[in-house]
Amino acid sequence: MAKKIKQIAIYGKGGIGKSTTTSNLSAALSQMGLKVMQFGCDPKSDSTNTLRDGKYIPTVLDTLREKSAVNAREVIFQGFNGIYCVEAGGPQPGVGCAGRGIITAVEFFRQQKVFEDLDLDVVIYDVLGDVVCGGFAVPIREGIAEHVFTVSSSDFMSIYASNNLFKGISKYSNSGGALLGGVIANSMGPPFSKEIVDDFAAKTSTSVVEYIPRSITVTRSELQGKTTIEAEPDSAQAGVYRSLAKKIADHTESKAPRPLEVSALREWAGKWADELLAYEQGKIAKEGATI
Repeated sequence: MAKKIKQIAIYGKGGIGKSTTTSNLSAALSQMGLKVMQFGCDPKSDSTNTLRDGKYIPTVLDTLREKSAVNAREVIFQGFNGIYCVEAGGPQPGVGCAGRGIITAVEFFRQQKVFEDLDLDVVIYDVLGDVVCGGFAVPIREGIAEHVFTVSSSDFMSIYASNNLFKGISKYSNSGGALLGGVIANSMGPPFSKEIVDDFAAKTSTSVVEYIPRSITVTRSELQGKTTIEAEPDSAQAGVYRSLAKKIADHTESKAPRPLEVSALREWAGKWADELLAYEQGKIAKEGATI
């Protein structure tokens, strides 16, 4: 019987730290002894940079445009601790659908049975989560990924993007689509950030998998072109990423979320805005009383 390969997709708004989180997750899983492939699905093709000392790699789409016949091994590059790195790529600027790279690359790898031949344990798809495009929904719609996780901060636009993702998961949940594993709360730091993400998760019938604090360690590591796991393995931040990896490796049951309608999401956000205003006013009043 063929080994079951765990396939997960990490979604999130652009700039939220999705690729940073994914790369550190891949690095930590590889240190657990698992054979990992990170599959970058962003047209910027920068998902795997910190796994390869800041180096870009040729994308699947670019290579297919250049050659009439391509062996999948030509677009697979090894990075930190033997992690297999792939960048799907996108269309030429101004031409075609940005999600086309995912569709083409996934089908290309399926045809050549790449995952089975490499005897992988885990495939992680790093997917842009704030673009409404059929291509970006492929890992969900076709059930390629068994579990989906979203990276979100407490910022409204990040939560808005996650809520839209939940709508997509909910839409395809009854037809073999991927299900939601939970929220990865990133860049936790300011007052109420944890509480806001917790409340959003509760309102949408999901849960927070891990809380990742905002840390200068991450910035310092990425300036070296490395993950925190590689650059600063003994840091507290690396420990958080290892904790996340353990939880995702052990994760077995995902479910359909219950996304909020836009009006309900706006109402929810308004209540939190009032809460933060009251907190700030109380803080100012307290500070004034002590002068």
